[in-house]
Amino acid sequence: MSQISQTGTASFTAQESAGQSSSNDSFSSVDTDSFMKLLISELQNQDPLNPTDNAEMIQQISQIREIGATDQLTQTLNNLSNSQELVTASGLIGRTVQGLADDASPVDGVVDRITVETSDDNNTRSVKVHVGEKTMEINNIREIQTG
Repeated sequence: MSQISQTGTASFTAQESAGQSSSNDSFSSVDTDSFMKLLISELQNQDPLNPTDNAEMIQQISQIREIGATDQLTQTLNNLSNSQELVTASGLIGRTVQGLADDASPVDGVVDRITVETSDDNNTRSVKVHVGEKTMEINNIREIQTG
């Protein structure tokens, strides 16, 4: 059973601590911002007469750095993937392609240009291939003809 002490920190029984190690899946849904808010709240509300020991503090700082490095690696890989799509699409200019347009209609023609569109809601980029008046995402191309 969890108990909240007067300083606002949570203490757990041995049974709950054992249960936490078997239920780590619930912590995988915590994003970076939530983790940082939780950690800052924990540090602000710790008992000044019984502060977190140095080993725990170093472990928490290490976790923060690990999360930051993971986020940076994810961003780098996303940028690399976007760059690769752009290079691939630019190689299609002047080539005949077949696929599905953004409106789900079939497309068959010569690629005349490419564009990169950025989504406002989740900050993602998509590479669009233009064949005449129709556009399609690069992953909707079904056939590339040479010549």
